[in-house]
Amino acid sequence: MIPTPHINVSEKGVIAETVLLPGDPLRAKFIAENYLENAVQFNSVRNMYGYTGYYKGKKISVKGTGMGMPSIGIYSYELIHFYGVKNLIRIGSCGSLQENVKVRDIVIGMAASTNSNYASQYNIPGTYAPTASWELLKKATDVASQKGIDVKVGNIFSSDIFYDDDPDTWKKWARMGVLAVEMEAAALYMNAARAGANALCILTVSDSLVTHEATTAEERQTSFTQMMEIALEMA
Repeated sequence: MIPTPHINVSEKGVIAETVLLPGDPLRAKFIAENYLENAVQFNSVRNMYGYTGYYKGKKISVKGTGMGMPSIGIYSYELIHFYGVKNLIRIGSCGSLQENVKVRDIVIGMAASTNSNYASQYNIPGTYAPTASWELLKKATDVASQKGIDVKVGNIFSSDIFYDDDPDTWKKWARMGVLAVEMEAAALYMNAARAGANALCILTVSDSLVTHEATTAEERQTSFTQMMEIALEMA
């Protein structure tokens, strides 16, 4: 096999069947250095770092995806179709849309509403609802329960827009019970569904659109460890 345009791996087996997908490549580096044994870097193309190592004896990879649905759409497609990845777990940050979803809470995306046009490629005669893999969703909630971690499970909103011209757009999603906003999960869920793979999005609340509380970039990179540990235990 030959490397893809975005992942410099030419041998089968270098990337594990289960891959954690942080948007921030430095979060991938942090996980490899702090959680994985015998971690080996397999990618640095565009500084989008990827590593494979072992967690409690299980082979697992972690790979940065960048920001937005076009970016995670590329990486998740290549991981599934060229490298045989079966389980893709996004671990990222999100903004709370609900008063009872606090900064540093863990949110698991059962479904991902979106304002993206990503689904148009499938020519579906209707509106597709991107959803997580039940297998991974159940594993995540079971692990969280065993570790005594409270998680919020529900609908999230994958937005193509970070700086919205209408600053109150989020309130319409909040009225529909959407828990939080992020920028990648819907594309990941659609790519996985189309290919018969499993996908899940586990998020840590980095800021609140309700209270305006926020964490720093460094905190988002290194201190959101509970979601990392849930994802690693699922492997």
